[in-house]
Amino acid sequence: MRKKLRRVDILALALGSIIGWGSFTLPGTKFLRESGILDTALGLILGGIAVVFIQKGYHIMMERHAEDGGEFSYTYENMGKKHGFIVGWSLTLCYLSMVPLNATAFVLVLKRIFGEKVDFIYLYEVAGYPVYLSEILIATAILLVFAYINIKGLKVSSRVQNTMILLMVVNILVLFGYMYFTTDQTLIRETYLSGYKVTWSQVAKVVAIIPFLFVGFDVIPQVASELNFEPRKATGMAVVAIFSGVLFYNLLNILTGMVYTPEEALSQTWALGSAVLGNMGTWGFVLLIISLAGAVAGGINGFMLGGSKLIGSLSKYRLIPERYSRENENGVFSVGIGFITLVSFLAPWLGREVIIYIVDMSSFLAAITYFYVSWISMKKVKGISRFITGIGALVSLVFIGLLVIPGSPGQLSGPSMVMLLLWTVLGVFYYWRNASRSAEDRL
Repeated sequence: MRKKLRRVDILALALGSIIGWGSFTLPGTKFLRESGILDTALGLILGGIAVVFIQKGYHIMMERHAEDGGEFSYTYENMGKKHGFIVGWSLTLCYLSMVPLNATAFVLVLKRIFGEKVDFIYLYEVAGYPVYLSEILIATAILLVFAYINIKGLKVSSRVQNTMILLMVVNILVLFGYMYFTTDQTLIRETYLSGYKVTWSQVAKVVAIIPFLFVGFDVIPQVASELNFEPRKATGMAVVAIFSGVLFYNLLNILTGMVYTPEEALSQTWALGSAVLGNMGTWGFVLLIISLAGAVAGGINGFMLGGSKLIGSLSKYRLIPERYSRENENGVFSVGIGFITLVSFLAPWLGREVIIYIVDMSSFLAAITYFYVSWISMKKVKGISRFITGIGALVSLVFIGLLVIPGSPGQLSGPSMVMLLLWTVLGVFYYWRNASRSAEDRL
């Protein structure tokens, strides 16, 4: 019998997809500099609550729709081919961008350990980021390892996921506990807490990137057909993962703020790593590296699995070639895994800065899928459930507005907007050329 996912597997899958490389780097590069500690915490909490409203729509979806493909197939069945394609096209880039983002992050992990020794055979520079052949080879090797793990089936991939996420969670709690009780709290009190007043523009900067930070919770519907328990419990695991994400993002931000002012954190190559190394020594830094490796591995594994399910569903609905819907003996869309891997091979050649531009625009695309799920679900229910899913739809529109309205605190950068436009144009071209088929053509 094929492996079915237990509640612990689902929790590890969602949490591993939510807590990625960004949770370890954003404290130094964004959170402390732009929003401090309390405004960041408020933004994350509000964002987490907002995502729970959106999750209500996902719960309704899973109760009524157990197919692979999650948001895509749900939208297709309820609003037709055109809207289904919009959701599928949007979600595909979200997943495709997250895999190489985390794979190249493995290179950065190695850099934290071995320094510049990792960099050799300089090739060129893209958007100010130098590209080395060594980095490309390392990222490629990592992608091959996780492609192999996922092709072997859920039994292997879930075991890897559970182990890495357990190591990540335990180590973060140990690091925070030690730093909290051994670090002088004067700096954090005087810099971030004394005389604090809410600055809503700073809170908004955090809320704007919530779709990117928490995109992992929606991996669960992609594996709905693999669950060995009812959707209600899967929803509970998703909510636990969302608020666990809020907790761990905050813990890592506070940990960094215990040691550095915003200016000092920004001046560090890796503020969190420097804070731990300077106060806990090598053993603490090793624990941090293990946690980081767990987060990165969880992200690659989760999005590769979810992405292959999405691609398989797109193929079943005849929106991409039929071969992508073929399953191997382990019940895995192995051709889809291969496609994700090949596309991810290309990303390191573009440089990490370009990958980050793509990931940033994925926040907008994720918010679109959130809106569709919330909107469709709202029309299927009554009473309090209709009210909650209506709020979810409204929240999704707020996310979209924060990302694209000129002057918004979370407005996408110029390069991200250009890439978003290109992806949209490419989608329109592909749809009208290859995907305009009648619903009866579905397998």
